[in-house]
Amino acid sequence: MNFKLGLVLVAAASLSACVSSPPPRQMAAAPRPQGVEGSWVDPNGIVSTFQGGTFNTRASDSNALLASGNYTTLSPTLVEINMTSLVRKTQSRVNCSLVSPSQLNCTQDSGAQFSLTRRG
Repeated sequence: MNFKLGLVLVAAASLSACVSSPPPRQMAAAPRPQGVEGSWVDPNGIVSTFQGGTFNTRASDSNALLASGNYTTLSPTLVEINMTSLVRKTQSRVNCSLVSPSQLNCTQDSGAQFSLTRRG
């Protein structure tokens, strides 16, 4: 009888070692950018970056800094940029509306309008 009990215990121990491990973790999809954070490009290829309240614009060919400043999120779809153009040596305010996750329509305080498209 002890022999049978021993076999049962060995079999039980062997089976418990075969318990399946948890399934491998699946890679989570990259989080969708929130608001305007990230890089944007205009039709001329000029790249604007919004990061943690800081805004800058660089030439796509030379990476030269063209403008810099700060931005404030007024609502989930509205952003105000206060920037200094290093090219024109002027300061301006720009209001932008996030019309889709990949398009930002902006109006400068002078009335000029432009659109930016989310990059990558």
